[in-house]
Amino acid sequence: MKKRHPVLTHGAVALVAVVIGVGIGNSGGSPGDGKQATTSAPSTSTATVKPKATAKPGPRTSFAGDGEYLVGDDIAAGTYRTAGPQDGIPCYWERDKDSSGSFASIIANDTVSGTGRVTLRKGEVFKTERCTTWKKVG
Repeated sequence: MKKRHPVLTHGAVALVAVVIGVGIGNSGGSPGDGKQATTSAPSTSTATVKPKATAKPGPRTSFAGDGEYLVGDDIAAGTYRTAGPQDGIPCYWERDKDSSGSFASIIANDTVSGTGRVTLRKGEVFKTERCTTWKKVG
């Protein structure tokens, strides 16, 4: 029998082992073989929406027939009109220089049986009782 050279025998075995190892590595291998599986999450984007600035609501130009209102804050200054009383009983309005409730603070007042008008200035307090809705007309 012919004796083979040890370098060729061991070299051939090493070459076969490398080829088999590369083949196993490319096939995905098995769990715990040192390879890590990678997955990619779906891409999401977030849009930041800035709310639109809303105009600060100003004083009302129409209001109910009963109440006490600060002109310039609660209601706009100007001339207002009412169709008159809500229930047949004359309605009452009053312009005051402040909200103290004192008789001395009354600038003007009236009792209305029909259509009524009043001009209100900023800073005054307007009181109304039993009147239909007041609407700004000027």
